[in-house]
Amino acid sequence: MQATIGDARFWDRAARKYAADPIKDMAGYERTVDRCVSYLSKDDAVLELGCGTGTTALRIAPHVRHMLATDISAEMIAIARERAAQAGCRNIELRVAPADEAVAEAGSFDAVLAFNLLHLAVDRRAVIEGAWRALKPGGLFISKTTCLAEMTSLIRLAVPVMRVIGKAPSVVAFFDGVELTKEVAAGGFEIVETARHGSGRKDPRLFVVARKPAAS
Repeated sequence: MQATIGDARFWDRAARKYAADPIKDMAGYERTVDRCVSYLSKDDAVLELGCGTGTTALRIAPHVRHMLATDISAEMIAIARERAAQAGCRNIELRVAPADEAVAEAGSFDAVLAFNLLHLAVDRRAVIEGAWRALKPGGLFISKTTCLAEMTSLIRLAVPVMRVIGKAPSVVAFFDGVELTKEVAAGGFEIVETARHGSGRKDPRLFVVARKPAAS
């Protein structure tokens, strides 16, 4: 729990700068949003875990019936609420909550989204299991995660230094796309799709769509 509290404070401090920073690979981001939307419908109730300042939640909300977006950082959620008000988005609820916390009755959602989250989760398995519980049978878990183990080995040296100087959160996990896909499958999901949407020659961010079995 202390790691969760510590990371909330880190993201609270970083929120305004995070909100102002441009998306580095806009074309890759747009491909992810478009692909995500292609799996959703106007009747869907959707939960986004680790929504940050609400950028993606506000892109998804017009395509679904209801959107609940959560984040551990109160400051991130405050910015997301400002943005939702400015956009006049009325079918979104924004709530402060850890990614592994139950925010509704089991089986409440048609889709659970987790973008740029799983490598920062205190307990990745708990987040995946929580997504499974939150979904209706046949519902989709859609994620995009930076697989740091696929990046240069220097990143392993840089992260501890960045933590010391307050530039990285307390939890940063290293795994590759194969490991992550196996973890999602081990959580009871059927893998529907994996993809890389980046514009560069190499993209360490794995996009995964996984389905909760209809018989669950």
